[in-house]
Amino acid sequence: MKLKFLIVVFLCCAFSFSQTNEKLTTIETVEILNNNEQEALYYFQNNWKALRIMAVEKGYIDSFELLQTPYSKETPFHIMLVTTYANKAQYDKREEHFRELIKASGELKLMNDKKPTEFRISVFSISGAKHLE
Repeated sequence: MKLKFLIVVFLCCAFSFSQTNEKLTTIETVEILNNNEQEALYYFQNNWKALRIMAVEKGYIDSFELLQTPYSKETPFHIMLVTTYANKAQYDKREEHFRELIKASGELKLMNDKKPTEFRISVFSISGAKHLE
């Protein structure tokens, strides 16, 4: 319950109260497993972030943030992945667009032989959060 409250506080701080605009945001929180911080950061910078840079350039997303956070009992994650879509049309095509970008980017970039399941796990996700003005 505390975790959901913290996310709501984060969203409220990020966007002021008023009426909504057209932007929609997804947020995923990730825990780094077994002290594999270097592998996880390499993975997210060279895959997740690289795809979002391409998505911004193609007009598939509005913006993104890759955030490293302090881990605690109340916030049991190390990384927040935030992707913002300009409108519902962008948001609705997100799966199609990212499949295209993943195909174009080639093989998964990994720091070593460790597979992503060995160094990271998704804690929770929020999809389609509306922005407040």
